[in-house]
Parts: sequence; structure tokens; C-alpha cells
Amino acid sequence: MSYPSEPSVEIPLATRRRRRGTGRVTLADVARLAEVSAQTVSRVLNTPESVPPATLARVRHAIAEAGYVPDRLAGALASGRSRLVAALVPTIGGPVFLETLQSLSQTLGQRGYQLMLGESGYNDADEVQLLENLISRRPDGIVLTRIVQSPMARARLKATGIPVVETWDLTSEPVDMLIGFSHGAVGAQVADFIAGLGRRRPSLVTGDDPRAGQRRRTYAERLAVLGLLDGDAASLPVEQAAAPVTLGAARAAAVRLLDAHPGTDAVFCSTDLAAWGVVTEARERGLRVPDDVAVVGFGDLGFARDLAPALTTIRIDGTAIGEQAARWIMDRAEGHQPAVRTRDIGFTLVRRDSA
Repeated sequence: MSYPSEPSVEIPLATRRRRRGTGRVTLADVARLAEVSAQTVSRVLNTPESVPPATLARVRHAIAEAGYVPDRLAGALASGRSRLVAALVPTIGGPVFLETLQSLSQTLGQRGYQLMLGESGYNDADEVQLLENLISRRPDGIVLTRIVQSPMARARLKATGIPVVETWDLTSEPVDMLIGFSHGAVGAQVADFIAGLGRRRPSLVTGDDPRAGQRRRTYAERLAVLGLLDGDAASLPVEQAAAPVTLGAARAAAVRLLDAHPGTDAVFCSTDLAAWGVVTEARERGLRVPDDVAVVGFGDLGFARDLAPALTTIRIDGTAIGEQAARWIMDRAEGHQPAVRTRDIGFTLVRRDSA
């Protein structure tokens, strides 16, 4: 965004050194330079949408001329608000949450909030300590790409009064606010889809994380009901890899699966990256995708439509998850109670060439 140009103003050295000889330019210095009140400068920094455009441009010009950097720590101590929102993801290296994090950061930034990102891993054993470390930093909100499992962790979060949004899953008893979808429903729908394709020897390549486990369970149970397994749900051919599943680990799992079950004609994968590994190994063996073996992924990552063949997958609206979580956090931090605190965002099975 551009602003009207104004003549450069040189701030006298005495003005620059108002704070006990530290050389730090203060908010009051900016106010004098812009010929507005200190309160107006504060509004420009914290709620710029409430300031008339001409005043906004003048104050921002003064901030740039003076080289003023707001003291966020002092502001947080004075207001009781840090304007920081903490988000936890199982792994920073996993691309499936990237869309949600980008949307979360952008929506928060529009109202002057900053995103602090942390990595939780897939193990719930350290959940209490992990969340206590977050709470000690007193963020204005916490966004979790998981459901809090530990009763102690849930109690600690509730006792703080910090707004919490659990995402990417569903539960009947959220800690505070919740936006997600049913992983169990995903597994069942993929099973119905594969049955509708006329496939009779389905299988699974999956990571060992809890959400993939939910999809695995309902996928197997539904396939058993449909009569597509040799026995009960436990008879589903499965190869597992440690989460987050890499391309190499997925291909190695596909090797084991196709060696042990050479007649496999459909593979559901816990991520799109895992599906890419399965497609690669299948084609290396001379198997045609989807004629000989259909492959379904999860996540609809950016590369899914550009693979050859393009990947059939489950699409989650990560942008909507991030936007809603940010709005809930900011509204609560500013004293407003949301009318709705739980939202099932659903999912979409995107059919492409691989199935």
C-alpha cells in the first residue's frame, strides 16, 4: 500500500533521546512529529482500521521518518494483552497444515496479532508439559491442530481463561472452541468410494499418528461390512510408516505391501505424499494406475493435481479453518463472545485420474 509523499522531517537529536539517554524514539516523539495525540498513534499501531486514511498516512510517515519501533513487551504489560497467538502443529516439516497456518497468520496480521509457531510431535505423552510451556508465555490465544487428550491438560487450559481453538478433528467435549471434521467419516467414505469403483482387493498405507489411526479403523470396518475383506476389519492388508511419512518411507511401504499382496487393486494412503510413493512404486513395477491399482490420498496438497496421473484425494479447507480460528481468538481476546463455538467444516473427496 502506498501513502502520500510528504516533505522529510529531520528530528532533532534532543527529540530522539527522550528515554533516559537510550537513544530510543518514543511514541510521544512520533505524536509530536505527526501533530496528533499519543492515543492516535496507539490506534494506528493497534487498530489502524479505526483511523481516517489521511491521519493514518501522516502517522505512518512520521513512524518511518523517526525510525520508531513499538515496544510490544511494554504494551503487553500495560494492556494485559500480548497480541501473540500460539499455534501447535505435530511437525513443522509436514505440509498438510501449511494452508491452515498461512491463513491463520494472515488473518491475525490484519488486526495486529503475531503468530508464534511450535511443534508438538505425534506423541501425547508430553502434552501437559508442552501446554504448560505455552501457557507460561501468556499468549492471547492458543490454536491446536489436535484434540487435547489429557484430563490434566484440559483442566489447566480451562483454568487459564486463555481462548483455545482445537482444529483438524472433532470431539463432543472441546476445551473451548473447535473447528474440524470427522476422520472416521473420511475413512468410511473412502471405503464406499473404492467399493463403487468395483475394486475387490483394497489395502492401506498409513502413518502411525492418531488421526490416521481413526481413518484406518473406519476404513477397515466399512470394507468388512461391504464384504471386501477376507475376514473382519483386522484382515485388511496394511503397511505402516512413522509419521510424518516421507516419500521414501511410503515407497518402501508400497514395496512391502505389493510383495505380500500382489493382487492389490486399491490403496488408500494417509497423506498425499504417501500416495505419491505408492504411485511411483506401482508404475516402477509396470502396474497401471488406475487400471491395475487405484490410489487415493489425503490432504489435496499443491502437487496432487499436477502428478501423472493426477491424484484422487480428500480435500480439507485449511484456509477456512485458519480464518475461523483466528477470528474466534481475536474476538475473545477483545472481549466478544462468539455466537457459535463449534463448527464441523466437513471434507470433499476430489476425484482425479489415480482412482
